[in-house]
Amino acid sequence: MDVASDDVNPHEGVAAGAASGAAARNAGRVQRASQMRNVGLLTAIAIAVHNFPEGFATFVVALEDPVLALPIALAIAIHNVPEGIAVAVPLREATGQKWRAAGWATISGLAEPLGAIVGFLLLRPFIGPEALGVSFAAIAGVMVFVSLDKLLPTAIESGRHHTAVYGMLAGMAVMAVSLLILPS
Repeated sequence: MDVASDDVNPHEGVAAGAASGAAARNAGRVQRASQMRNVGLLTAIAIAVHNFPEGFATFVVALEDPVLALPIALAIAIHNVPEGIAVAVPLREATGQKWRAAGWATISGLAEPLGAIVGFLLLRPFIGPEALGVSFAAIAGVMVFVSLDKLLPTAIESGRHHTAVYGMLAGMAVMAVSLLILPS
């Protein structure tokens, strides 16, 4: 039996240490899978909540200025990729099922066109600069909260916090550059 020295307690026999180490590792895997599933589902819900008003805001911009709508739609499409990844990766890690994880990511993304339709139908009388400003503020607030409160702590626990911070900064840079290239 080949047992890594990290798994062996020098005060116990090798067999007892290996058995308790295997049980602890298995319990850790189960707990980690449960945690990843919860993070994935919470992220899916948060992104759906985020996408709903985002769809409305994008639709309103398209109504007000069709020329501006194209770069905004492009920027949103670009940032929807990491949103889908943020939903799919924890769910794939938890379940091992790629297609189910991709399905949850897709469902959370479909809240965007639904938000455009429902938002337009319900808020048609109130559409204006104030409604658009409130929508954009709500959209940004939801994602910043989820990112800092749930995703970053999970990345820290996984030991991949530097990667998460670099990704967050890269995303901010992409959004900043997209604001610079938008037509005035």
